[in-house]
Amino acid sequence: MNKESKKGNVLLKNYSVRAATDEKIPTVVIEGVEYLDIGKIFDCGQCFRFEPVENSQHEKEFVGVAFGRFVSFAQEGDTLYIYNSTADDFESVWYPFLSLDCDYSVMTEDILSRSDKEALRLAVNYGQGIRILRQDEWETVCSFIISQQNNIPRIKKIVESLSRRLGTPISAPGMEEHGGRSDGIAYSFPTPQAVFDAGEDVLAELKTGFRAKYILDAARRVLDGSLDFDFLRNCDDLDQCRKHLLSVRGIGDKVANCSLLFGFEKLNAFPVDVWIRRVIQKYFPENYDPSELGAYAGLAQQYLFYYERYINN
Repeated sequence: MNKESKKGNVLLKNYSVRAATDEKIPTVVIEGVEYLDIGKIFDCGQCFRFEPVENSQHEKEFVGVAFGRFVSFAQEGDTLYIYNSTADDFESVWYPFLSLDCDYSVMTEDILSRSDKEALRLAVNYGQGIRILRQDEWETVCSFIISQQNNIPRIKKIVESLSRRLGTPISAPGMEEHGGRSDGIAYSFPTPQAVFDAGEDVLAELKTGFRAKYILDAARRVLDGSLDFDFLRNCDDLDQCRKHLLSVRGIGDKVANCSLLFGFEKLNAFPVDVWIRRVIQKYFPENYDPSELGAYAGLAQQYLFYYERYINN
């Protein structure tokens, strides 16, 4: 795929994609990628299945599971390596997962046009490289139910335990140099059916606590159709989407907005947690409405969260 080729209706103006033939495992290399920093993407609280690779040969590398595939993303400047990925995987899975069809220069300009707050400009500059991942919808909803009253390390531990107990094994030989286990096995996130069949007692054994009954209710509603992912995917009315998710036991505004932003491409969803509440109170006028940040308010939220977490904490 060269720099002037198209995928669908999107022109890849600045990227060059090739398969690496000198690697032990299938590897895709994307050169000239802009507005992408995997260190920030996997460290801004939107995804719980990726971890940094220790002693990587690259500037930065993260390994994990998404869409039933075990991969690592590594980066050197504006070059991205995807290990354990074919060219077909890149086009069908990782291209949309990384939102490479979105022009983040346009998106950040739009955000900055919505407010003259210096803190917003600083946050956008500091967080440049964050992209909103397009994650599996069920995994996103379930993970953010788990996130309630929880910290990120514990969320990751619970999600991993859930996957090991109820997910499907993924064979990933040859990934030891990229953070893979010595036995070459990883685990997919469990399906709603697997979660429902396990029942509340098993979910409680996996340290989900009071969230077990919420996870079970969400799984039941996916299976009976009362939690309709097609509706959420195709509905443009953010309030109606939130209302639909709020019908699930244990889902409140924060979990609903996180699910919509990270699982259903609702980039105007603006989750508010302790960090963001502090940011709004600190930098914006009293009674400020984050929807004023426009169609990409959710991306602005990620910039503000990342900035406050690392600069002004």
